[in-house]
Amino acid sequence: MFFHNKKLQYQVRVDKPSPQFAKLLQQAIGGNEGEIRVMLQYLFQAWNQRGPAKYRDMLLDTGTEEIAHIEMLATAVALNLEGASMDLKEDIAKSNSLVGAVMGGMDPRHILSSGLGATATDSNGVPFNGSWVIGTGNLAADMTANVMAESTGRLLATRLYEMTDDPGMKDMLSFLIARDTMHQNQWLAVLEELGHGTVAGAFPIPNSFPQAQENQQVNYTFFVTNIDESPSKAEGRWTQGTSVDGKGQFRGQPAQAFGPEPKIGPPEPLTHAQVEEMQNPANASPDSLIDKVKGALS
Repeated sequence: MFFHNKKLQYQVRVDKPSPQFAKLLQQAIGGNEGEIRVMLQYLFQAWNQRGPAKYRDMLLDTGTEEIAHIEMLATAVALNLEGASMDLKEDIAKSNSLVGAVMGGMDPRHILSSGLGATATDSNGVPFNGSWVIGTGNLAADMTANVMAESTGRLLATRLYEMTDDPGMKDMLSFLIARDTMHQNQWLAVLEELGHGTVAGAFPIPNSFPQAQENQQVNYTFFVTNIDESPSKAEGRWTQGTSVDGKGQFRGQPAQAFGPEPKIGPPEPLTHAQVEEMQNPANASPDSLIDKVKGALS
């Protein structure tokens, strides 16, 4: 169950409306670095959480907070669009040259589709894509994805901060940047807890798979695939010494082929490849994939 408070989590003030900045703010709403992404990511992780209740509650709290951030950004878009309507009319009346060069950088859908309001899209008008939402059912994997999401979100917010001179917008973005700082540290704190005192201790993920069953010759080996005459400069912490998770020793070596050249069967006749591709159709299985599909459908 969710409840709503009419008040904003933080004040949103626009001193000088800018339809162009409203378009940029859309990236923080519906872009792959935006607030819709983290809101859905944290909420689905919470709803699917089967571990200790504290993790579910924490994710619910933070996912719900992200709804408040979308509300703030949607309000900022609306306030930046106020006054845009007359400017648009003037542009059209003056020349109508591609509608004032697409309204001087404004998103036309802010007038055509939303009536001077925010949309669930990025700054190019591309709708939010639910496939960006990560919820694996593994808490450590989810926390790692959350650190990335908050990192790119904070990066976007800092870039938006640099792209406006509006004091009110800078103040709002300063708040959102600070919350991103907290959330990055929050997810890292969970990883530290899962790692029994260190973030690195939570790796490799999943820790429920016995490492004795993975290939011991390559599990901490960095492969150098460079074949140029000049030697690779890819040497560092990842090529020597104890691995970050403390469970192996890093080493570097030239990449090599461990397997033979692949050989696959000829095309199946009923898939209708070119005649030239069917070098040996007699070897195709009589029980073809097409027959299997037809059998399953009948």
